[in-house]
Amino acid sequence: MVKTGSQSLSQVSRSVAELDELGETKDEVLFFEVTKAESRVDRALASVFAAYSRAEIQRWIREGAVRVDGASAAPSTSLRPGSIVEVKPAAPATSMALAEAIAIDVRFEDDALIVVNKAAGMVVHPAAGHRSGTLVNAILHHTKVDDDGDPARPGVVHRLDKQTSGLLVIAKDPIARASLVEQFQARTVVRRYDAIVVGAFGEDATYRTFFGRDPRSRLRFTGRVKQGKQATTHAERSAQLKGACLIACKLETGRTHQIRVHLSEAGFPILGDALYGRSPADGLLARLHRNATEAGYHYLHAATLGFIHPITAEPLAFEAERPSYFTEALAALAP
Repeated sequence: MVKTGSQSLSQVSRSVAELDELGETKDEVLFFEVTKAESRVDRALASVFAAYSRAEIQRWIREGAVRVDGASAAPSTSLRPGSIVEVKPAAPATSMALAEAIAIDVRFEDDALIVVNKAAGMVVHPAAGHRSGTLVNAILHHTKVDDDGDPARPGVVHRLDKQTSGLLVIAKDPIARASLVEQFQARTVVRRYDAIVVGAFGEDATYRTFFGRDPRSRLRFTGRVKQGKQATTHAERSAQLKGACLIACKLETGRTHQIRVHLSEAGFPILGDALYGRSPADGLLARLHRNATEAGYHYLHAATLGFIHPITAEPLAFEAERPSYFTEALAALAP
């Protein structure tokens, strides 16, 4: 329920906007003008959205569904009279994802965790527009996950985009999840990706930028913002191809779409990336790009994953071979 005419927020308009790629559905966006000073945006919204708890509203804010004057908000963001608050009410968290008999490629498993080689085209966890058919649905059928975290994302500590293939670890219990989350936050997890990019990628490069939503499109992220979270990608050329390059990317941080954004904004979009790239002029590259976008993949593969086992403290390292469409493209583009 939205209470218009709140003491601190007044609804001024509403529109329909696309959710991000992970949702792939439409949702309503509401706009409010601040009519008087309010100490925190979460408190102001709690007074407007009476049917939702403050914790739920804080979840919207953490997930990027609330913006103040065009910038992403934090729960503690202060409001000033005349500011515009943009809100995209999020769907309530599901009580629990359902188990589904979906085949998965398991590379390692014990009582604490499971490592899988995710196929391109599979979403990692249920979200708006993807209530079933996800990796989490498959994991819950394969094994028991006893996690006290987000019930819609049991065991999830990191994600891969739907179109990206490769290695991903899922925790089976809170102790394992807490340890893995700490390792990701400390940037000690080894993550290396293979990518085919359009253009002549030259010298090795490190992209270190702020990172946030693209103000021109809710579907996209950008490294060209003046403030936001830090994002760092290291890229080096592995092979020169015809009109393209095979490169290896190592992540320090793991922002949504990070590699795709950094490479595209450097002038080397990933082949097959419909969101951050476009169809190349070259006939062979254009065909490979079209095949990828139509089939739901792009040429980005999470090839290496390394971390410390949360229980045994043993170093673990995994390699996943490139998918067949990836190796076929490399053969076709060989100079």
